[in-house]
Amino acid sequence: MTQLFKMAFRDLGRNKRRSLLSALAVSIGMSLLLLMASVVDGEMRGALENTIRLQSGHLQIRPVDYNENKTSLKWEDLIADPQGVIAKLKNIPQVVEATPRLFASGIVSRGENSAGVQVIGIDPASPANQVFRKGLLEGNFISPEDREGILIGRPLARKFNLKAGDQVSLLVNKSEGDVDEQMFTVRGIYTTNTVGYDESSVFMPLVKAQAFMGAGDHATIIFVMLQDREQAESVASALQSSNMKAVTWEEMNDLIVQFESFADAYMTVLYLIVLGITATVVTNTLVMAVFERTREIGILAAIGMKGRRIMAQFLVEGAMIATLGILGGLILGGALVWYFTVYGFFIGDMGMTGILMGDQIYAHLTVQDTIYLAVVAYIVTLLASLYPATLAARMEPVEALHGK
Repeated sequence: MTQLFKMAFRDLGRNKRRSLLSALAVSIGMSLLLLMASVVDGEMRGALENTIRLQSGHLQIRPVDYNENKTSLKWEDLIADPQGVIAKLKNIPQVVEATPRLFASGIVSRGENSAGVQVIGIDPASPANQVFRKGLLEGNFISPEDREGILIGRPLARKFNLKAGDQVSLLVNKSEGDVDEQMFTVRGIYTTNTVGYDESSVFMPLVKAQAFMGAGDHATIIFVMLQDREQAESVASALQSSNMKAVTWEEMNDLIVQFESFADAYMTVLYLIVLGITATVVTNTLVMAVFERTREIGILAAIGMKGRRIMAQFLVEGAMIATLGILGGLILGGALVWYFTVYGFFIGDMGMTGILMGDQIYAHLTVQDTIYLAVVAYIVTLLASLYPATLAARMEPVEALHGK
């Protein structure tokens, strides 16, 4: 076996440039696989995290007849006594935070400009809403006692040329079915780096929202964060009742789960294309080596070397190219993945309906994916060397000796 490796190493060294270029092709293919896998995983991971922390939470407590396709402020469609429900939720060990939110459809206008928005009443003191406080770019965060202030996103502020302290008119639908319009002061401008969400979400204190919308002390949903999102199913099962239902993040984010499955299938096709190109380069390299060494192969066969040993020699050469290429790919791909994990890359407003994608994508690569892709690339490279190895092993000694 040692002699086989020595011969394979010597044969690859006959044309160092071609051998190195073949290994480089494997390295580039491997690095591309790592980068693509990390970007897709990072994109899906970021979209899911954004949706959970901004919109769905790990759980939502909703009225039984809640319809997320329409915003109803009828009292029978809201949660009565949300604070009482929250008090019970906080007795559950897995619950980290539970906070009420009240939703209404509204229109923001200033001068001749107007835009449809979702008005959200929140408890400013709740840790679940600190994501908006941390994203404050200008002005101050709203306080629970504020009756005239709102918080708007950066895209909306840019659209209306607003800054902290400016006033806007806000019109909302009320629980009685009519509309009300009031002037509000922009207390602060925030960003979550999720353009689609920021441009359509306006926040005000829950108490003011309840009074403005005529919702009494009711809330649309209770937003719940858990210690671990994998606990959602078990906690939801324990919270079901006759007048409320608990909905998990998986149920609310079914579109993201489906989109991730589609993306995985699409990426598999791209992986096959990259591996196919890499395999073609390796096959071409070894086929050229076979034809260059036809006479040598004939001599080896004539002195008694069996076909399977000749075949093994070319397979070892393919394994050496694969090993060198995979190691180089892990180094090159690892460097690229590290860079995009730390710095990411800007995509702007690429959001999709139902999916909250940030304006920056950060790569995320798991050890499992790395091992899987390295093994697959290695196997494909070995398979690529199978044809030239078989070609060499099946050469007839007499014909090969007459070769150049």
